[in-house]
Parts: sequence; structure tokens; C-alpha cells
Amino acid sequence: MKDVFITRIAKFLPNNPIGNDEMEEKLGVIDGRVSKARRIVLRNNKITTRYYAIDKNGEVTHNNAQLTKEAVEQLCDEDFTTNDIELLSCGTSSPDQILPSHASMVHGFLKNGNMEINSPSGACCSGMNALKYGYLSVGSGQKNNAVCTGSERTSSWMKSDVFEDEVEHLKELEENPILAFDKEFLRWMLSDGSGAMLLESEPKGNTPLKIEWMEGYSYAFEMETCMYAGGDKLECGHLKPWSEYPAEMWGKKSLFAMKQDVKLLAGNILVKGVDSLKNALAKHDITPNDVDYYLPHISSYYFKEGLYEELKEQGVEMPWNKWFLNLENVGNVGAASIYVMLEDLVASGKLQKGQKILLHVPESARFSYTYAYLTVC
Repeated sequence: MKDVFITRIAKFLPNNPIGNDEMEEKLGVIDGRVSKARRIVLRNNKITTRYYAIDKNGEVTHNNAQLTKEAVEQLCDEDFTTNDIELLSCGTSSPDQILPSHASMVHGFLKNGNMEINSPSGACCSGMNALKYGYLSVGSGQKNNAVCTGSERTSSWMKSDVFEDEVEHLKELEENPILAFDKEFLRWMLSDGSGAMLLESEPKGNTPLKIEWMEGYSYAFEMETCMYAGGDKLECGHLKPWSEYPAEMWGKKSLFAMKQDVKLLAGNILVKGVDSLKNALAKHDITPNDVDYYLPHISSYYFKEGLYEELKEQGVEMPWNKWFLNLENVGNVGAASIYVMLEDLVASGKLQKGQKILLHVPESARFSYTYAYLTVC
């Protein structure tokens, strides 16, 4: 394996930041009722601003592929243009369509000539899986460079009209037309945006970061689905896909909205996360003493103290002075979060040669975790 370096990093956050009091105006009020869940969720996640690809008139300004294209173009200049990209690897949990693939659509917007593309699916880990594909491609000598991205455009999935058919259906059944909390929860959690990294086999740029290793773990063999879209979770825990429902039920059950089994999330996301982290650290014979900056992707500040305590409980305590977070200001950008977080750290000017950075990305869909260990060069 050749050495692989992150030589450039960029982010794109659309439009102006959205404060907590503006969210419902942007996403829309469901059935004319101001959401009670919004206050509960925001109190716990402590996010103050986020970004939506929606303008002041409520019109969509960018789709996911366009958000990603913007981040990729920000990587480039006269010394490295989009025509120089040999591999484009794009991860997201909110593609604009089922087919073609997300990377294919990004490539279509770039219009930069022939190259290899890769589209890992999944939730938050898809951005890290995109990075790993690029890392292995450059490290093996298959490619001289790779551009890897993480992005989300979930605002359109969370707009009120997505849920209108279900609310009307509940009224017809003479039920209380209030959405279940697991469907409303993510409306007040997610943000739009994209991030991109350029990987090369030489330490170019002002602050190149060497990728020492990447590791991934899945607990799907023992855990049922926790976060999902395009299906409905049955009482037995199985997921019934949209393709097995008649078309008239797709809207009545909000099948294409993102949903979260909040109880399953709270009871397992931290325990499994620290267990996998211990495995990664042990495999590479490092401890928290070998980490200068710890970048955990947490979906909510509700989990911050709990993660620290779980790390301590399992014998891998990470002192607070090593933590770097930006969730409060940019929101939960899913697969893009770790890209945006690392870009903010690099842009802060705090990094010094020889320092070590640990990236920790969980995915609650069915409990997957991905890690990367970097050296500042």
C-alpha cells in the first residue's frame, strides 16, 4: 500500500443558517398545528442553527447532487481542476432518486470527462465508506487521486406535504391526526450540506493529513432496524419495504419519510459505538493517549455526556480537551457531518505537524460504525 493523504478539503452549506424559530416556517406546519415535538427535540439536541436547500419562498435551491457538485468544485483551482479527478466516490443517505446512482448524478453536473465513480449506500457511514473506497483505490495504486464526498439534502423529505396524506388518512379512520413521534423526530434533527476531500499519494497542500487506517463494524446481525426510509417497521421488528405496499398506501403511511425508533436508538447507539471503538483501537495498538483530536459524529448533544461516560465505563476515556464538535452551528448533516467537522478543524489553524486525529462515525440505521485515524503532516 502506498501512503494516502487528504490534501484538500471543502464544504458547502446552502443558503443562510436557519434558527430554531424559523424551522417550522421553512418545513411547513402539519395539519395547521404547531409541533409540540419540535420543542422537545430541540431542547435535547441543543442545535441552534442548521442549513436547508430551500429559499425564502419555500422553493428548493439545490438537489443533493447539486450540493455535492458545489463542494467538489470548491476543492478545485487552476492547479487541480475537475478534469484531473480520476475517481469520484460519493456517499449519502438521501439520494435524489433510486436510479441512477448518486455519484452518477454528481458526475453529470460536473461535466468533466470520463472517470470511475462509486456510490456507497447507507446512512451516516456512507460518507466514510466513500472515503475508504478512495483510500484503498489510491493506496493500491489503482488511481493517482480520488475525490470523496458526503452529502445530504433531507429538508425536502421533511416538508409538511410529505405527511399530509397520512394525516388525512388518520382523520378518515377517526384517529387522532397526530404523527407518531418517531416520524416527527428527525424533522427537527437534520440539516442539508455537503463536504468533499481530495486524496493523493503525496502530502501536498498547506495541511495534508495522512490516513493511517480505516475500520468499519456492523451490528446488524444482532440489532433490528432503528432508522429507516422507504418502508414501515412491523411489530415483530422486521422492515416491510415500500415495494410490497400498494401505491395508494405510500402516502397514507408516509413510507418515504425518514423515521427513527427512538427507544432502540437511546438504548444501544453508545454501547455498540464504544465497543466497536475499542476493537479498532486494540487492533491498531493505540489508546486515547495517542489521540490529539477526537471528532465524534453525534446526532444530538443529548448523547455527548452519555458518550463520554460510556467511553469511561469501557476503559477508553477520551478527555474533554481532545473533543472537537460543530453540531450546534451546522446541525446534523448525516453523511456529510464528518467532512464538515474535519474541514472546520483544519480551517481553525489549530493543527500542528505530528498530531493525531480520530474520526468516529456511527450510523443508527442498523448500528454500523466507521473510524479513521489521521496524522497531520
